[in-house]
Amino acid sequence: MLDLVLPLECGGCGAPSTDWCDACAAALAVRPDEPHLVTPRTDPGVPVFSLGRYAGARRQAIVALKEHGRRDLTAPLSRALALGIHHLFGWGLLDLPCTVVPAPTRRSAARRRGGDPVTRIAVAATAAHPGLRTVAALRTRPFVRDSVGLTGNQRERNIAGRVRLVVPLRGEVLLVDDIVTTGATARESVRTLGAAGARVTAVLTLAHA
Repeated sequence: MLDLVLPLECGGCGAPSTDWCDACAAALAVRPDEPHLVTPRTDPGVPVFSLGRYAGARRQAIVALKEHGRRDLTAPLSRALALGIHHLFGWGLLDLPCTVVPAPTRRSAARRRGGDPVTRIAVAATAAHPGLRTVAALRTRPFVRDSVGLTGNQRERNIAGRVRLVVPLRGEVLLVDDIVTTGATARESVRTLGAAGARVTAVLTLAHA
């Protein structure tokens, strides 16, 4: 009866009567050799790691969280991010203490979504890890456009010089995002953090397009 009033569907595949099915959980599982090193078109100057392709259940979950208010999907996505971070530490690519910084988002997008989903995921992923903290230290300046539909060159021009630091940071930083496409936002974020004295070790994303 509850399903008739408030129908549940899987955030990855749309299967009924569940918010996250076993098949989608398996598709989002982080394997021992993940995240993988990827090479975006725009080099941010540090290694970029991705937990998988922006496709299938992974893509649907990210879209549902960001655009359809499926906050319940924060849990599976944050678990995947937490495991990815754990592997980077295990491989000796990160040291403690480390600050996790979500990539910046437009204020209008954050307002529309009831907050920044990437920050929400990062906070949940680092909550139980001593020596890790999440700081939403980056913001975009006014007049940054939505990057959907922009070419690579347009994305670079759109974000160039338009990322600012709002919280002073020092020490080791891991930049995280939901998707890396051209790498333009990652490069500008790394540049901004580095100019302020932070040491960005790597970029980790849930997906790459």
